[in-house]
Amino acid sequence: MLYGSHLFSLPLADLGRNDCRRVPRPNLNREFPLPGRTILPNRLTLHHIPAPSTSARLKLVAVFAILFIASRAVSAQSVPAAIYTDPPTDAAHPAAMTVLHIPAHGLLINGLVYQPPGTGPHPTLVICHGLPGNEKNLDLAQAVRRAGWNSVTFNYRGSWGSPGVFRFAQNLEDADAVLSYLRDPANSAKLGIDTKRIVIAGHSMGGWVVVNTAAHDRGLIGAIIISAADMGGQGNVPHDRLVASMAENMEALSGVTAESMADDVKTLAKEFRFGNAVNGLIDTPLLALTSDDGLAPSTDALVHAIEAKGGHKVTEMHFATDHSYSDHRIALESAIITWLAGLP
Repeated sequence: MLYGSHLFSLPLADLGRNDCRRVPRPNLNREFPLPGRTILPNRLTLHHIPAPSTSARLKLVAVFAILFIASRAVSAQSVPAAIYTDPPTDAAHPAAMTVLHIPAHGLLINGLVYQPPGTGPHPTLVICHGLPGNEKNLDLAQAVRRAGWNSVTFNYRGSWGSPGVFRFAQNLEDADAVLSYLRDPANSAKLGIDTKRIVIAGHSMGGWVVVNTAAHDRGLIGAIIISAADMGGQGNVPHDRLVASMAENMEALSGVTAESMADDVKTLAKEFRFGNAVNGLIDTPLLALTSDDGLAPSTDALVHAIEAKGGHKVTEMHFATDHSYSDHRIALESAIITWLAGLP
């Protein structure tokens, strides 16, 4: 896999194995020289080197061309075809996008399902957005559909046009409501949902939703967290800093102020922090992805806690990019699609 500018030997094809696998993070701050490195003197003596002949130059061009083509072939092998290839057309059962209105505590929240071509039923990935949800990972939803999965996205109550007011604890209820909706026999038949093959994924705050949902939902075959933000762990943040943070993350949310959101977070501190979910995740295949956004330590701690309890179904990967994986979208999609393909 490609980690920043460092190439590691762990092939993406191995990511689907149900073992605990962590990709080491290189130390990018090492001082040079490295052990065993020979340092040349500062003085450079130039000698006349005759120019290569025309035939020699042609041979060099041919060698470089072969190396370039080979490097492109190796790179392509690490990217699933679903990233860059449209699926075969099925006139009888075409790919589709269906609008969903999902019952959630007396309201109907908004959702979408991206459906692949084919008769189905298909495995399904449910994607939970973050706070407030500007990055909805719709490119991931489309790529996963091309890989033969249904992709479901939705908006929590009080967010992005879904009715109601926004509350953090309600997000967990809404995720449960979405899963119940997809498992309803009438809905699963209509949408082509394989109810025995559902995975839940979430980015940022959505990762927190995933951790808490997967900890009690035994019907899921896997869970994916992408730069997960432990909202329960935010309860220890000083109130003024928490208010300032919420003020920067409340667009498209209904019925909130920065103060109300900060108070809401405080109520989550004891019940919904990552540490409380560990026992429920021991037997759940988990793909934990982190980036250089400062949130990696909480994910690392969660993974270590699962391991300490005997959990061995965790795959952890780190990407040298920002919170939205802005320059690693293909790498992100490739890692997720490859991991999904390896689930039993």
